[in-house]
Amino acid sequence: MFLGNDGRAAMGLRGDAAIVGYTEMPSTKRPTGPLLFSLEHWALLAAAALADAGLSATDVDGICTTYLQESQIFAPSTVIEYLGITANFAEMVDLGGASAAAMVWRAAAAIELGLCNAVLCVIPGTPMSPASEKRPPDFGDMLYFGASSNRYGSPQAEFEIPYGNLGQNGPYGQVATLYAATYGYDERAMAKISVDQRVNANHTPGAIFHDTPITIDDVVNSPVIAAPLHMLEIVMPVMGGAAVVVTNTDLARRSRNRPVWVKGFGERVPYKTPTYARELLQTPMIKAAASAFSMAGLAPADMDVVSIYDCYTITALLSLEDAGFCDKGKGLQFVAQHDLTFRGDFPMNTAGGQLGYGQAGTAGGMHHVCDAARQIMGRSGATQVADCNRAFVSGNGGILSEQTTLVLEGD
Repeated sequence: MFLGNDGRAAMGLRGDAAIVGYTEMPSTKRPTGPLLFSLEHWALLAAAALADAGLSATDVDGICTTYLQESQIFAPSTVIEYLGITANFAEMVDLGGASAAAMVWRAAAAIELGLCNAVLCVIPGTPMSPASEKRPPDFGDMLYFGASSNRYGSPQAEFEIPYGNLGQNGPYGQVATLYAATYGYDERAMAKISVDQRVNANHTPGAIFHDTPITIDDVVNSPVIAAPLHMLEIVMPVMGGAAVVVTNTDLARRSRNRPVWVKGFGERVPYKTPTYARELLQTPMIKAAASAFSMAGLAPADMDVVSIYDCYTITALLSLEDAGFCDKGKGLQFVAQHDLTFRGDFPMNTAGGQLGYGQAGTAGGMHHVCDAARQIMGRSGATQVADCNRAFVSGNGGILSEQTTLVLEGD
């Protein structure tokens, strides 16, 4: 039990479910081999995550998935049939970049309820299924309209898109502009978020920017894409994909890795389009983070690393503030005063984050789960943080419209 946002006792996790294996594909600008259907990609990621955990497909009795290119409906059962397993828990999560963290807490809850023993949480990367002249690729609204829907009858198609409110860059630029008008703005401090995470990426094999360091001057001199945001403050779309395995206590003890226990979570989805946000600078992270920390019985100061969703620097900044790592409106000072690299006093996104590792579509959110799990397992190589036992993970979908959180802890 923990205290909910209204102060009343609410049900929470016991912390008896753990991430025991993961896989994350290297980021590439284009496919490096034959194009796979997303269903095939799903199966390969699942097999790699199970192998990493030292478990078998016969241990799996639950799945969490996002959309599939090959199946617009009944996606979970399509995956189950393809894998040849029988599931007691099957969930499709559609929360954009918040989907990964949302998958993990749903899997943990299902396990603690006794519904299943092991859940695969898998997100193939940017869809590039085989295509031909007879069957051209269909990227749909996802590519052309971002978080908005241009389908007949949707509110966005009627009231938003005709007036130019679409995609991600413009709205996030508007949020950053509002932040600047409200609290002031230091573009060099904001740029430092990209720079510190690039240092982490420079030490992470598989990162799209593994071999490319940057400076604050590089960031502020890069082209302005959506004022005040520069090109190097915005994620690089890449090919990739990621997955984790969440299990019960018995299977966690059998795994070859240190279990990463899911101690707390939070989720908040107040709107889809930022037009309808009551207060853009008071993001859903406020309640999502408070829920996770309260459930875990821990505080922001107890975290050894943080893995903050960073599609844009402004996203990371607002998340740091609203999760309670610094005071509201003081995020730029906090960033300027702390070293966010893996060797610093506030290790953040130690594998580079999406700004440094790359954003493989919705799988970009799973990058943050993998980064935190890897640190707690002690498997981060050159970027390993000493004595790392606790991590905070955030996910973000749309334009700050869907946010999920996790508090993770090792034995």
